[in-house]
Amino acid sequence: MDALSDVLRVIRLTGGIFLHAEFSAPWCISTQLDKSVSGQLLNNSEQIILYHYVREGCLQVKLKGGSPLDVPAGHAILFPNNDVHFLGSTLELAPVAFASLLMVGPKGGLGRVSHGGGGALTRTICGFLGCESQIANPLASALPKVLTLNLREGTSAEWVRSTLEFAADQEAIAQPGADGVMAKVSEVLFLEAVRRYIESLPVEETGWLAGLRDPIVGRALALLHGDVARAWTVEELGREVGTSRSTIAERFAAFVGESPMQYLTSWRMRLAARQLRTSGAPLVRIAEEVGYESEAAFIRAFRREFGVPPGNWRRGLKNGGARMRELSAVPQDA
Repeated sequence: MDALSDVLRVIRLTGGIFLHAEFSAPWCISTQLDKSVSGQLLNNSEQIILYHYVREGCLQVKLKGGSPLDVPAGHAILFPNNDVHFLGSTLELAPVAFASLLMVGPKGGLGRVSHGGGGALTRTICGFLGCESQIANPLASALPKVLTLNLREGTSAEWVRSTLEFAADQEAIAQPGADGVMAKVSEVLFLEAVRRYIESLPVEETGWLAGLRDPIVGRALALLHGDVARAWTVEELGREVGTSRSTIAERFAAFVGESPMQYLTSWRMRLAARQLRTSGAPLVRIAEEVGYESEAAFIRAFRREFGVPPGNWRRGLKNGGARMRELSAVPQDA
C-alpha cells in the first residue's frame, strides 16, 4: 500500500454535497463551514475540508489577507483547513455572511442559496469532507491553504466533473442512494486535487507530499506504511528499496525532515492514538499491532511522542479532556 492511500484509510474521509448556490452580480460573501452544520452529516468530524465547484459563470476567491484568485466554470477550489474565505463577483463589496443565506433542507440535507444584485449569474455546488481526527493526518500540515482543480483538463477530469454534477442533481430530486454517491464523489474530488497538486510541485520541492513521488523516499514510505509492525532498520529498508543505508537516510531526511525510524515511530504512535480513541483494546494488543514486543516499550514511546502515558491519554479523552485533544494534534518533542 502506498503511503498516501494508507493515510487516507486511517483518517477515514467522508463527504457530501450540501447545497446548490446561485449568485447574481454584484455579490460578495464570507464563508466557513460551521461545525454545527457539518456535524449533522459527518458525525462531528474534527477536520473539515470545504470545496466549491463552479458550474456556470465565474467568481473570485481569497483568504483573509490573501490575494484574489479567479475561478472559472469547470474549476473547483478546495480549502483543506476550512479557513474563512471570501467569494464574489467582486471582492470590493462588503461581504455578507454565508450563514445568513443558508437554507438547509428539512432533514439537514441539500439546501439552496440565491443571492446577489440581479446581474450575471454564477452557479456553484458547495460540499465538504470530514476526517475522523487529526491524530494520524500528515496531510493536515502538508497541503496548502487553498487547492485548485481544473475539471476540464486531465484524463479523469471529465468523469469527476460529470459525476459531481450528476450526484448533486440526484440529491436535489431526492433519488435513493444519493447520499452514498455524494460522499464518494466528494472524496474522489479531493483525491484528484491532491494528486494534481503533487504532480505540480517543483522538482526542488521537499516535504512529505514531494517525497511520495521521489523513487527512493516514495518506495520507503510505502514499505513502512505497508508493514508498520515489522522490526525495520535503516539497513533493511535500504536493501528493500535497492539503495544504501546512507543514501536512504539522507534522502528521507531531506524530504520528510526526519530519519526513517523517527518517522516510523511517529506514525506508529498516531496509529496507536487512533486505536486508543476509537476502541477499547488493551494496551498490550495495541502495542503488538504497532510493532512493540513489550507494553513497557510502547508506553515509553507513546509518552515521548504525546507527553503522557497512553492510559492517561485514553482516560483524558473519555473525560472530555481538552488537553488530551491538544496533545493528540500537536506531538511533543522526543
